[in-house]
Amino acid sequence: MLTSESLKRIDREIAKYPVDQKQSAVMAALAIAQEQQGWLSSEAIEAVANYLGMAPVAAYEVATFYNMYDLKPVGKYKVSVCTNLPCMLSGGVDAGEYLQKKLGIGYNETTADGLVTLKESECMGACGDAPVMIVNNRRMCSWMNPEQIDKLLAELK
Repeated sequence: MLTSESLKRIDREIAKYPVDQKQSAVMAALAIAQEQQGWLSSEAIEAVANYLGMAPVAAYEVATFYNMYDLKPVGKYKVSVCTNLPCMLSGGVDAGEYLQKKLGIGYNETTADGLVTLKESECMGACGDAPVMIVNNRRMCSWMNPEQIDKLLAELK
């Protein structure tokens, strides 16, 4: 299930922890598995758990708690919009509504071409930059007004 390259990357994460604490690398290992597959299937979560020597349910708890993990296939680009209170008060809800209108989809949906999946997200820790979005769990986008959103969408196409 996990490629040899993914296992090597997971081993590098495991090496950061005491020998008897392999399970501490679960978040990084799940992220690596998700990068490999594009999302986390039950089989991928179980493979990570088995590799780390932990109960599969413990890995599922992590995968279902954090919104950076995708338990269903997503588009090429996953755009997560922060709608927590600071972002909400600074236009996060408006930004999300604008994106939904532009893309023709709602939250937790993917465009017909499979390009963009839209997610509603919890705090990203950049409240001063609100409204904030993150693309593919990697690229933080700040002060996302309609003009900035249009620029982002043009880049993703």
